[in-house]
Amino acid sequence: MTQYAFFKGTIVPIDQAKISIMTHAFNYGTGCFEGIRGYWNEDDRQLYVFRLLEHYQRLLQSAKILLMSPRYTAEELCATTVELLRREGFQSDAYIRPVAYKTNEQIGVKLHDLNDDLCIFATPYGRYVENEEGAHVGFSSWQRISDNNIPPRSKITGAYVNSALIKTEAMLNGYDEALVINERGHVCEGSAENIFILRGGKLITPPVYEDILEGITRNTVIELASKELGLETIERPISRTEFYVADAAFFCGTGVQVVNIAKVDHRVVGDGQLGPVVKALRDLYFDVVRGKVAKYKQWCTPVY
Repeated sequence: MTQYAFFKGTIVPIDQAKISIMTHAFNYGTGCFEGIRGYWNEDDRQLYVFRLLEHYQRLLQSAKILLMSPRYTAEELCATTVELLRREGFQSDAYIRPVAYKTNEQIGVKLHDLNDDLCIFATPYGRYVENEEGAHVGFSSWQRISDNNIPPRSKITGAYVNSALIKTEAMLNGYDEALVINERGHVCEGSAENIFILRGGKLITPPVYEDILEGITRNTVIELASKELGLETIERPISRTEFYVADAAFFCGTGVQVVNIAKVDHRVVGDGQLGPVVKALRDLYFDVVRGKVAKYKQWCTPVY
């Protein structure tokens, strides 16, 4: 249960962290956010926050795109987040949501000559996709927004209506998730996840210019695959039917973590099971984020 929030420069009870219905960000989607996970390690009796600094560095980049001038450094936001989590006292996996937003209570679509602020809250959190070991997905009829519309590399609050349309369509059609095509006809992401396929013993993922989020989990997977599993990752555009003939496929992201894709458009991927490569990546990833791999412990910020 969430008890506190960082709001207007201080940590307050969550019921005091409120904005007006006139707030610019509420009316126009003029905000940006991050999703950050903390993982409980029962053996260490410790909550580890994964790649905390990198998430706040990306948030400040998103804020820059929206002409914001945040008053906090990434390092200061890391310290504030740790203090907030200590106040909460979570002894379970948690999800942290910082939001930078335009605070003016006024009507008028613009980004300039507006004030901004930043708030943070956290909540206990488990799986984002229930069927992590074998998700069934379908291609969405909705197209991904492009960098020349609303830049996907920035986690802009208003942009996630695109993701909501995609996700809801998929779930109402009986799927666990969706795959999305960009305006160039290439498969770029899930509704809110980066994507990988395995073909010929190599991982393939769309490059950053293919209208994707520059994912922190994506970068983590590429590094772990190379250094620990000896797997090369090729960054190139992916065609729709490559998913039909892939040896394996998976989503990754802070929220979704690493989710195996078992079926795409009612076609089995590989043998339809959680194969050895995705299983190895999943197992390694979950060990790393829980602070169980000494080599990558620097990615894990302890709370207590």
